[in-house]
Amino acid sequence: MKRKPIIIILVIVFLIASVTVFFLNKEKILEKFGIASEYASANKPCECETSWFPHEKTPAPAEGDGSPFDSSTTTNCMFHQWSWQKFLWVTKPMPSGNPFFLDSLQLVSPQMEDVAPQLANKLVLSSINQAGFKGVLVSNPKFNNVADTVFYSIHVNNLLKEKAVLMASLINSGKMSVSNLETFPVGALELKVSWIDINAIPKHEQANYFTTKAAVINKKKQYVEKTVALLGMHVVGVVKNHPEFIWATFEHKDMAPVYDKKNNSVTSSKEMLFYEKGKTTGIKGITWDTITNLPAVANKAFILYEYGVPKELNTGKFMKTSQAEPVNFDNIESVNKCVATHLKDVFRNYFYNGSVWLDFDGVSPENQAKAIVTRDISSTLPDSLVRGSVNLANITMETYTQTFKSDIHGINNTNLVNCFDCHQASNFDSSRPGNSPLFLSHIFGDYLLFTKPKATLSAKNANDATIAKAKRIEEIEAKKFEQLKEFINENQ
Repeated sequence: MKRKPIIIILVIVFLIASVTVFFLNKEKILEKFGIASEYASANKPCECETSWFPHEKTPAPAEGDGSPFDSSTTTNCMFHQWSWQKFLWVTKPMPSGNPFFLDSLQLVSPQMEDVAPQLANKLVLSSINQAGFKGVLVSNPKFNNVADTVFYSIHVNNLLKEKAVLMASLINSGKMSVSNLETFPVGALELKVSWIDINAIPKHEQANYFTTKAAVINKKKQYVEKTVALLGMHVVGVVKNHPEFIWATFEHKDMAPVYDKKNNSVTSSKEMLFYEKGKTTGIKGITWDTITNLPAVANKAFILYEYGVPKELNTGKFMKTSQAEPVNFDNIESVNKCVATHLKDVFRNYFYNGSVWLDFDGVSPENQAKAIVTRDISSTLPDSLVRGSVNLANITMETYTQTFKSDIHGINNTNLVNCFDCHQASNFDSSRPGNSPLFLSHIFGDYLLFTKPKATLSAKNANDATIAKAKRIEEIEAKKFEQLKEFINENQ
């Protein structure tokens, strides 16, 4: 009879302990399960840090041992803070007058060849094709009475390049299989940056853009010196426990409007760099016509989802995906506002549009690599790995691949598009099929093909790789359709 009070006391103690643990960790626990996003965003905003400023003294973010990522649990805000600090670090002004990335990172081609200076300019621009269908983005001629083409540059650090060169050498020599679990080291970094001739922008707005001199290739395949404005930047880097990279993106403000999901339209009362004044419905403005090799509707490019966070059509409510909302959306909004209050130079006119990564909390490094090569890392369904802005795109770099649907009414959580749709673990070279986390970087895949021994490399191999990349887009759509069927079957 005496045992009963003891049992009751033990139960009470257990409940008190459980409640205490919950409230001490409630933000992480509730955010993890996606049931407390309003609390997290309302009571603890995602802030920037005063140590990031002034901009010329921004330190590199902690990424390895002892960093916030050196833990079995992470928060959504950590990835947004890393993204902003990394952007500020790569753009911080140097004594030369250039931002850090132009002076200290290596300018390379898509095949990771070093790009030699032209006309005494370090920045050399010759690439105009976007990913996917290779769309070409041209500015709205009514914005400043001229239509100019957007160019792109790629910049990498030594950590990424040295690992890529080593792994390609081992694979090409037969000392390592194409299929492997190798990953890029913590700190590996690559940037993709979009630029346009400053004359595409009205004079009274030009001071709001970072500008620099560049050697730009013209239609005669000759380099000419121009002043170019920075439009957008992908910041892609490896931190501890995230060999899949964090894929972050930044844009200049007010280049294009955001589609209004609640009212099913996109509108601008003024001329914008990539959007002609007026109202449209549907997604033809961000659809590339592969037959005409032109946009389906010119000068009507827009942002499909603000901060890459998908919303339902006609209601404007957040779509149900693997990332609980509105915590992610609110955190991006909060950290953007925080940076805006502290940043004083021209980069105050740029904003963080979101990032994506994978949920590897509590997962060993070996199983992280295995997940990359075995799981569908692009899926955005509720039980998937992808986190952050699950339909992430940069208006200047993925203009025509923000969705692969032909009708806006067909977009749902089974066919959303983000970086991991194209950046996967498969080798595009059909003569050497295989899977590795290294292939997440297209630079590595292209470099591996570019350095393939001449005895085995043929024009057909190179062409096959190009075709394989194009087919990847078709495969994405087919896969999304299969996901939709499975989702319907499981929920009937």
